[in-house]
Amino acid sequence: MSSNTADLSTLQRGEFLSAGAVALAATAFGGGSSLLPDEKAPGAVRPRQESDVVALTFDVFGTVVDWRTSIIREGRMLSQAKGLEVDWERFADGWRSGYGPAMNQVRTGELPWMKIDDLHRRILDDLLVEFDISGLSEAEIDNLNRVWHRLIPWPDTVLGLGRLKSKFVLSTLSNGNVSLLTNMAKNAGLPWDCVLSAELSGHYKPDAEVYEKAADLLSLPPHRIMMVAAHKGDLRAAQRVGFKAVWVPRPLEYGPSRTIDTTPDPEFDYSATDFIDLAAQL
Repeated sequence: MSSNTADLSTLQRGEFLSAGAVALAATAFGGGSSLLPDEKAPGAVRPRQESDVVALTFDVFGTVVDWRTSIIREGRMLSQAKGLEVDWERFADGWRSGYGPAMNQVRTGELPWMKIDDLHRRILDDLLVEFDISGLSEAEIDNLNRVWHRLIPWPDTVLGLGRLKSKFVLSTLSNGNVSLLTNMAKNAGLPWDCVLSAELSGHYKPDAEVYEKAADLLSLPPHRIMMVAAHKGDLRAAQRVGFKAVWVPRPLEYGPSRTIDTTPDPEFDYSATDFIDLAAQL
């Protein structure tokens, strides 16, 4: 092979690789030249349309992770270590039930802006009195409060997110603060592309500002983002801003004794039994 032919071959190979890298990047970030599978011709591709969803944003507590089982498990470990007698099922339910009212106090101005970590600690301090839990050091109480950083995912979560990640940008959109969500992802192996939090808007869901800020930070119009949640109120709030919506009910979020409505809502764009089912549908 002559030197000219070799140079031409090297140039063509470099141009091919460069073009491939550009196409891949465009696909990942929703550029107009990106490609999607063409349903009419298996194996073929089509230009990404302006109506196509580029990013999925996820509610986290209850939708992605099983907060109740996680708190009960760590509480029982603490009981063994400290000789405590606590109804950890009732404790977990009480902790979660204080979540909404605490956020409303911030929303109405009764409390200044506070991270979820700080709101969780306020609720926890009251629960320690209510359940007559004593003998814990400040470090032990702080560690218990940080159980929310260590919540375990539902069995389908990691595999389902991995499959969805091959086509969409994946992000949290949770009331949890950024450090909490980051630590949780590290602990549970959650493959987010980015971590977005209500904290970044200075509001809590379902305030419109939370969803609007997410769209702004993703540099996407709302209709190209789809909210994924187990809570219908969250989805309806996202839809009012222009997001598409996926409902993934978690029947065991509040334990086996509490019945949760799992009736699909025709106003949502998709309903899925879990993240693996959602990945198959999308």
